[in-house]
Amino acid sequence: MSSVTGKNIRLSVFGESHGEAIGCVIDGLPSGVKLDFDRIYADMARRAPGRDKTSTPRLEKDIPHILSGMLGDKTTGAPLAMVIENTNTKSGDYDNIMTVPRPSHSDYPAYVKFGGNNDIRGGGHFSARLTAPLVFAGAVAKQILETKGVTVGAHIKQIGSVSDTPFDKNGVTKEQLLDLSSKSFSVIDPDAEDKMRGEIEKYRLDLDSVGGIIECAAVGLPVGAGGNIFDTVEGRLSQILFGIPAVKGVEFGLGFDFAKSNAKAVNDCYEVVDGKVALKSNNNGGVLGGMTSGAPLVLSVAIKPTPSIAAPQDSVNLQTMENTTLEIKGRHDPCILPRAVPVVESAVALGILDILSE
Repeated sequence: MSSVTGKNIRLSVFGESHGEAIGCVIDGLPSGVKLDFDRIYADMARRAPGRDKTSTPRLEKDIPHILSGMLGDKTTGAPLAMVIENTNTKSGDYDNIMTVPRPSHSDYPAYVKFGGNNDIRGGGHFSARLTAPLVFAGAVAKQILETKGVTVGAHIKQIGSVSDTPFDKNGVTKEQLLDLSSKSFSVIDPDAEDKMRGEIEKYRLDLDSVGGIIECAAVGLPVGAGGNIFDTVEGRLSQILFGIPAVKGVEFGLGFDFAKSNAKAVNDCYEVVDGKVALKSNNNGGVLGGMTSGAPLVLSVAIKPTPSIAAPQDSVNLQTMENTTLEIKGRHDPCILPRAVPVVESAVALGILDILSE
């Protein structure tokens, strides 16, 4: 099992959903960077559970306790380590899944891989609870990126059958991204929020859940960051993004829509604007040949419906090897999209910082 990512800025995540604590260690950060912890807490709060009916009622404050790497409000250059206590666990809710794996969860392959020794409570080390340290690391990365003129932000592009206004791929602005990052329910079209909340409620009342798409962008990137073949911007960002539980797809720019297009319609042509080379369109999402093109970086992430639902589901008893019906207890999100926005932002920010650190 690997819980470490990054080449230059290395993030190691530890803990289990119902263990004593979760946390992370970030190695490779520059020294002397002043961090605004109020802004870090704000991002943590956007991800934290128990805020409204769109999320699990499990209420965790998610306050990071710094162990090393800070002196006052500045980084020292040593590994930045922090922990978050788990204070609102109900491990008894998971007694019935010790030997009956939940559909579409990691339970069964983890049971086989680790011989049944994995911590199943709340998903253990496979839980989305582990995205809290990722958001902490991403919040740190975003502040460092600001000193380089780079801004990252995201919004809920789609929940079920309801869609938000997509980014103008060649016209994303810093101000737009900062505005989206300040919202607890990040959408571009104000009317989309009520419609999306209605979509979530429909599935919640039916003892079900619903998935969707998050669209993320970054502006201010230089031309030529990244590399080719196995060191592409797409590959390195995707590795972190696929570390987020429930992510099942990542696309850059038009992504899979390229398959039904022709080159004349989607090629990103060049022009000179104010004495500088610029792109007339940005269908490739700001990446060409694995390197940043100077246009906004734009990607989309597909999030599957939360597999833990209250409706009965077919499963098996791993001890008796008989078919059975599983009724999942506990507190779960009918839709994780609102809470996943800062997680996607954080993954992209951390990946970009790692790339730019070369």
